[in-house]
Amino acid sequence: MANGESEILSARLYQPLLSNSAADVAPCSNGGNKNRFFLSLSKWVLKFTMWLIFIAWVALFLLVPTDLGTTLSNDWLAATGGTLFGDSGSVLLLFSGPILAIALLAFPYIIIVGEEEQQLQEYACNTLKDRNCTAPILCSLKSTLIYYRKKKPPRFNLWTFPVLVDGPFGVVSAAELIGIILFIVFVLWDLYAFTAVNVRLLATYDDLSLGETRLMFLHNLARNLGQIGLVCLTFLFLPVARGSVLFRLINIPFEHATRYHVWLGNLAMLLFAIHGLLYVLIWTIKGCVLSQILEWKDTGVANLAGSISLSVGLLMWITTLPPVRKLNFELFLYTHQLYVIFVVFLALHIGYLVFPTAAGPIFIFVLDRFLRFCQSRKSVDIISAKCLPCGTVELVLAKPESLRYNALSFVFVRIWELSRLQWHPFSVSSSPMDGKHHISVLIKAIGKWTEKLRDSVLKNLELPCTKLTISVEGPYGHEKPYHMMYENLILVAGGIGISPFLAVLSDILHSVKEGKPCLPRNILLVWAVKRSDELSLLSTIGMDSTIYPSFSNKLNLQAHIYVTRESEFPSEHGEVGNGTADSSDLCPMSKRSGMSVLVGTGHNVWSCLYVISSTLGFVILLGLLDFFYINPFDITSWSYKGFLFLACMVASVFIFGGLVVCLWHLSEKRTSAEEKCEDDESNFGKIEHTETVTYNVAHQESPASLTRSIRYGARPDFKEIFGSVSKNWGHVDVGVIVCGPPTLQSSVAKEIRSQSIRRQSGDPIYHFNSHSFSL
Repeated sequence: MANGESEILSARLYQPLLSNSAADVAPCSNGGNKNRFFLSLSKWVLKFTMWLIFIAWVALFLLVPTDLGTTLSNDWLAATGGTLFGDSGSVLLLFSGPILAIALLAFPYIIIVGEEEQQLQEYACNTLKDRNCTAPILCSLKSTLIYYRKKKPPRFNLWTFPVLVDGPFGVVSAAELIGIILFIVFVLWDLYAFTAVNVRLLATYDDLSLGETRLMFLHNLARNLGQIGLVCLTFLFLPVARGSVLFRLINIPFEHATRYHVWLGNLAMLLFAIHGLLYVLIWTIKGCVLSQILEWKDTGVANLAGSISLSVGLLMWITTLPPVRKLNFELFLYTHQLYVIFVVFLALHIGYLVFPTAAGPIFIFVLDRFLRFCQSRKSVDIISAKCLPCGTVELVLAKPESLRYNALSFVFVRIWELSRLQWHPFSVSSSPMDGKHHISVLIKAIGKWTEKLRDSVLKNLELPCTKLTISVEGPYGHEKPYHMMYENLILVAGGIGISPFLAVLSDILHSVKEGKPCLPRNILLVWAVKRSDELSLLSTIGMDSTIYPSFSNKLNLQAHIYVTRESEFPSEHGEVGNGTADSSDLCPMSKRSGMSVLVGTGHNVWSCLYVISSTLGFVILLGLLDFFYINPFDITSWSYKGFLFLACMVASVFIFGGLVVCLWHLSEKRTSAEEKCEDDESNFGKIEHTETVTYNVAHQESPASLTRSIRYGARPDFKEIFGSVSKNWGHVDVGVIVCGPPTLQSSVAKEIRSQSIRRQSGDPIYHFNSHSFSL
């Protein structure tokens, strides 16, 4: 780009996208203006409606233990209980209806936001054309203007400011800490309100002895703890819906949401455990423990079903504790599948009147689980597999062109020859711009399953055409690539944690080369490895060599590499980073079988139709069940009706949702067939980039504007690193993304917190983001 054009570009970047002057307004029809206004208005109406519903839903749970809440609930049941759906339908609509309504409204909101961004890009493009910008500038500014129109001074963000860096919760941001405190306050409020009601109620029983009064108080307390635990269970299933539209709505990926599931699970099981222990204590005092545990009443709760559900829940809880999970991960993985038994017997225990309270989030989880089941049935081709010198396996998997994902996405992988039950999560190591028909993952051999995979790949060198049957779930990740939202980036990786950052760097370099939206300008990569042979992972960046001269004036890329267990460069091993990889092509199970697009960032319209059809089917099945079976045959058993309610929930997803999934699958097959016809058959199976740039990080000259340093026998000094960044980058927002072990995350978060506390007015503001995924 010429210097004159560069000055024009710089001047126009910081002009408002919308200006009051007539000269700055792009020629646009009134219809276009009206359309943009309608999209913006619809977006804000949907956003306001969803917030209103969510606040009312949370307020409802706060009011439940109070006298006002009891009165309102009774009035609601009296007004709606006489309908076709009965009391269970009234409870479902009151407690689960709001979260289902938000899920349904989230789809049009996401679609409208995407449409609005597309129109803004077109508008920016027309604006630049009207200003007589040259084509190269127009290409590079097509979407960059949209980022800069909202450019604001650096400021703290509650979601990215680490407050707690050590302890049982790990690294906790200010927003997460506020959420934890609010939820604890909510539990304490419920406990206080229930206790106050119980005390007032006991005061009305003058004929009870002191012992009977104490037993009555314990009984009410145990019941109330169970009710509070059920509220926790209501929120517990939301974070584990991996492709849930709710987390796409608020842009929280699944790997972050699992933390909330762990926190809620511990709290819920603690409340349920105390709930059960109090009842056992009461029955022990009365001398009827065994008979009460085995009791199964038609009217009221079924104690035996509750005992089974609690026992299964406690088993799952024990195996999730860190000592057990780290010692035997497979035990944790398999016992966690007992959640089906836990939910079924919970429905039998509390019956049709109480179970609908938590039915909404469980229904959303069932929707997600069924889609994952359908996606995982498909075998995916392995285009190529190779074993790097450090023992890490790189798998290149086939995918359709229509499958969308971001550079910081991850997938769940199952290989039938290694285990039919185990699914393992891996970060994606390729950029979406690396190729239309493939996606790559790096898998380090650090456990039994990964070691078997490495041995299988190496074995294929001796026995060609070894078959590996692989299934994939995902990709999952942020709705938007948040690494593109920072002009200044620090990427901190430990060992194989470099994998997602290879995708990030590839994504940024491609964007710079092709003139696509790319905000990052200063990037610092900090990578700590145990041994120098791991540096061969850098060779997996496949980029056209012509890109490097083109980004020298657009991107400042630095890499600080630390080899912690070697004191000097191991010359006997040859050139670091240039080690050859053992490569093999594994025989695919079927010709061009790519990943399914059903889960993750799937098609919004199809996803919306799937949720709508399943929800309507659920309502229809409940109505038919009441009309043709429960009412005519006078079914009164609480447990049995609770089981039928759960059965309707699952059946609606399989029948009504399954019909949409079948149509979705046919549409996917037709799209894939069209893509297949358009592609050159002779190029199938080849990765789009043909040249792999291999770095000799010890001796080879770095590309323009790409500087490296390697330190042997040292660990990253984050105080020094962040101090240098503060001095050189000035008063800017700096996004820090960490992928590595918990100790690395804690070290980085602690330094960010320290830098934020003692920062001066001209220092950067650091934003902590963790990309580490652990179960």
